Amino acid sequence: MDNRFNTIAGWALAGGIAALGLSIASGMYFHAERPEHMGYVIEGVEEASEGGAVAVAPIATRLASADLAKGEASFKKCMACHTIASGGANGIGPNLYGTMGEAIAQGKAGFAFSDALKAVGGSWDFDKMDAWLSNPRKFASGTKMTFAGIPDAQERANVIAYLNAQGSNLPLPAPPAAGAAPAPAEGNATDHAAGGNLSNEATPAEGMPSKDPAAKAQAEKKGV
Repeated sequence: MDNRFNTIAGWALAGGIAALGLSIASGMYFHAERPEHMGYVIEGVEEASEGGAVAVAPIATRLASADLAKGEASFKKCMACHTIASGGANGIGPNLYGTMGEAIAQGKAGFAFSDALKAVGGSWDFDKMDAWLSNPRKFASGTKMTFAGIPDAQERANVIAYLNAQGSNLPLPAPPAAGAAPAPAEGNATDHAAGGNLSNEATPAEGMPSKDPAAKAQAEKKGV
């Protein structure tokens, strides 16, 4: 009896060891690393560049290639809370007709905007609308709007172009010129005000006579 039990136990133990070995071997053989670049693209997800930062073109550049039809299609996800027809009623969110260029959190037939959005101030220009649609809670911490935002930068531009076409029709900003020189720093000798006067303390340009009397006398001795 003992020999039979030992035999059965031995075969069971050997079978367990064999099964464990096969499991380890198959796991090692079929193991695959996650590819560095995924083989498919998920719409609406931007791939982070090295270092975690995402390079996004200025809104003016994206608006230049905006697609109104795509913007209208994307806006359908907003229609659960908003209307956009002229004279449309407010819903969970305000009616958005003629929003571009309006003062932020004002008007809209008395819609009760959050204090967080009222505190932002200014008007709905293209940059502010781009930031708002990117991440409403980051733009106005404490906003009542629960929409998570539109992560795709070009999709935001499409929606903004569509919004602008609904009763606002603001001129689109010109895209920045490639390699454009930076604006003159404050305090530059050139006066940007009307008249273009130079400061009295500005250094004379090369070839211009100095206003210093001593230098002027020295120049006259040399026959300048």
